[in-house]
Amino acid sequence: MSPTPPLENAAGQTAHAGLVSPSFSPLYQQIKELVLQSLQAGEWKPGDLIPSEFELAARFKVSQGTVRKAVDELAKEHLLVRRQGKGTFVSTHSEQQVQFRFLKLKPDNPAAASQGPAQRHIIDCHRLRAPSDVARALSLRTSDMVYRVRRVLSFEGVPTIFEDIWLPGATFKGLTAERLSKDTRPMYAMFESDFGIRMVRAQERLRAILPSEDVCDFLKVSTNTPLLRVERMSFTYHDSPMEWRIGVYLTENRHYLNELN
Repeated sequence: MSPTPPLENAAGQTAHAGLVSPSFSPLYQQIKELVLQSLQAGEWKPGDLIPSEFELAARFKVSQGTVRKAVDELAKEHLLVRRQGKGTFVSTHSEQQVQFRFLKLKPDNPAAASQGPAQRHIIDCHRLRAPSDVARALSLRTSDMVYRVRRVLSFEGVPTIFEDIWLPGATFKGLTAERLSKDTRPMYAMFESDFGIRMVRAQERLRAILPSEDVCDFLKVSTNTPLLRVERMSFTYHDSPMEWRIGVYLTENRHYLNELN
């Protein structure tokens, strides 16, 4: 690999040719952006060990302290993970400690068993032209194809979450209900491994609702059962929208827990 040209900071040092951040941004933010570009380009894949801080400092011609600050931010955002004595790795949804980072529904009983994997039932997976609201959410055109996945998640045999999941058709080409049903990995781990898409952050909107008739059938509840509607937009690198998920949660014996730091 040819050496990377040096960066420019606000004082007017030499700039990296591929840098998209403004020249007045802090130098560590510029380094962070370059690392993100490498992650997005697939130079370092999920689970890979990235170069050491010393190597990155030499590559970008900055101090190790600057690299460390950039890496610290990426670790806080769960894009990288530090392992004592081993180095820094690209985060992956296949790791046990991050598999449920986006699932916030917890049992009310603190003595209950750990979250563990839910029992998944794939209702269907259809490829169709994007409805207008889906196209708008995923930054697509209404002529573009999308996948709609419907599934139910159960805990200890109790249907608890009903989800409609919308995905860009071009990105997830070949997705089928059979493929989803047979795969035992968390869905985001499958997306990461099979389609090269890593979900790096999400936004959620919550509101209380009463169920529609089809939700009553899937969750086996009555029409007057209060439910929690969770609308999630998930993004890959550089805030590219990659999934629009609308879930309806039964909170009779569970609650939505969001830890704020």
